[in-house]
Amino acid sequence: MSDLSTERPSSLTFLRKNMEIVIAILLGLVSIATAYCSFQSSLYGGNQTQSYTVGTNLSTEAESLYLEGNQQYVQDAQLFDRLTDLRLDIANPDPAISAAAQIKYDTIYFQSVSPDFDKAIQWADDQNAADPTLYYSPLDNVDYQAALFGGYADAKDKATATIAEGDKANGYGDKFTLSTVIMAISLFLLGIGAVVSVFRIKLIMAGIAVVIFILAGALAASLPSLPLF
Repeated sequence: MSDLSTERPSSLTFLRKNMEIVIAILLGLVSIATAYCSFQSSLYGGNQTQSYTVGTNLSTEAESLYLEGNQQYVQDAQLFDRLTDLRLDIANPDPAISAAAQIKYDTIYFQSVSPDFDKAIQWADDQNAADPTLYYSPLDNVDYQAALFGGYADAKDKATATIAEGDKANGYGDKFTLSTVIMAISLFLLGIGAVVSVFRIKLIMAGIAVVIFILAGALAASLPSLPLF
């Protein structure tokens, strides 16, 4: 009658004899994966920094454009008040007052009214003539507002989008860092398994380490990777 102990699966015997080699291979694989995740985290960290820097610069540029447009808006508002006063004087029944006001009006209009504001004034005059029940101000003209603040809006949108890209890179970088930390736990367990002499403990440590590594690898694999070069 044959001894049952001699009929155990040969794979277990092979694993017992070569456990150190298996652990060494696992250590190498996990180390490579850990280094890769750490490198990806570093790349995303660089992208995050660059996006935040560019986004901040665009935000500063946008604010500068807004202040410039607002300053022009205030000047045009004061200018339009002056032109309105002169229009009232032009309508004065006294010919001398009317003529003097017309000269001032034409001179100020020629020297100070920009092409965009000129179009807005003409638009407002046409609207007020067509509908006397309402008052239309050239300062409310959509095209005029776009000319003053369109550059600000574009720069602000670009700044917002760029900072959002930085936030996305930060999120991916954090997840790669998390994968790195989890893989470090796997490395720690494999390191313990490599130095203990009891085969059962080696097997348990290696098994737990492999499970942890698979979880960390699944997390890393779910993330978009940046090109290495």
